Amino acid sequence: MLRTSGLTKRFGGLTAVDDVDFALDSNELCSLIGPNGAGKTTFFNLLTGVLTPTAGTVELRAEDSPVNTADDGADARNESDEGDADSWRDITGAAPHEIASLGVHRSYQVTNVFPNSTVLENVRVAAQAAGGDGANFWRNARQLDRYIEEAYGILDRVDLADRAEEPASALSHGAKRQLEVGVALAGDPDVLLLDEPNAGVSSESVDRVVDLIEDVATDHAVLLVEHNMDIVMEVSDRVVVLNQGAVIADDEPAAVRDDPAVQRAYLGGYEPGSAGDGGEAA
Repeated sequence: MLRTSGLTKRFGGLTAVDDVDFALDSNELCSLIGPNGAGKTTFFNLLTGVLTPTAGTVELRAEDSPVNTADDGADARNESDEGDADSWRDITGAAPHEIASLGVHRSYQVTNVFPNSTVLENVRVAAQAAGGDGANFWRNARQLDRYIEEAYGILDRVDLADRAEEPASALSHGAKRQLEVGVALAGDPDVLLLDEPNAGVSSESVDRVVDLIEDVATDHAVLLVEHNMDIVMEVSDRVVVLNQGAVIADDEPAAVRDDPAVQRAYLGGYEPGSAGDGGEAA
């Protein structure tokens, strides 16, 4: 569904992402873990066009027309292996809105919703933008029935339908995280990148957010950055570990947990249950 080859990002003399080969399959929930400064958010920013790689490529499984890359303005290259099912679109250097329009959406470490808009309007506006009507944000919402209907469907899925008319500022931090996942779901993306969706969430709300992540992963490819190792081990089909920008492990959760290199770099003797509620590995 989404893959990288030799993906590298340097900031002067600092290599934040170092020659990363990665692939995310459809309907797979893969967790990306590593110590602070390992390059996880930079990797997300490369996948979504926020940053342009120093080297390497980002490719998305192709369906329709190519997009323009930011480096030379030419049509992105389509590579076909064996038929349409194996066609890949090179989206390296494409703008964030182009990548989002192709079905790669993300959430952020810091809650990113419109606090003075209603819960419904936050999702409706995102659905409208994903539907190509972003220039018409402020038209009469009654003319946008299909986006309102989509928004209510998403709010029902993230368990916020009963709070649709409340301002987003009235939500608890955990409920805002649910709303942010709802915003990311607008437009029915193929790939969701969730950057620490449990950050700052109370222990009472963690289970609700985890249930939502697992539900979303039933019909989306999900790449999750998460520091709570109990959550990672519970929800992940696969775990990738970054350290100093490079991949040091890529395997099923139990194998990654027991990997000596991962223990040295990050987990530090982690055992199930030792992360605590909302905490991270020691």
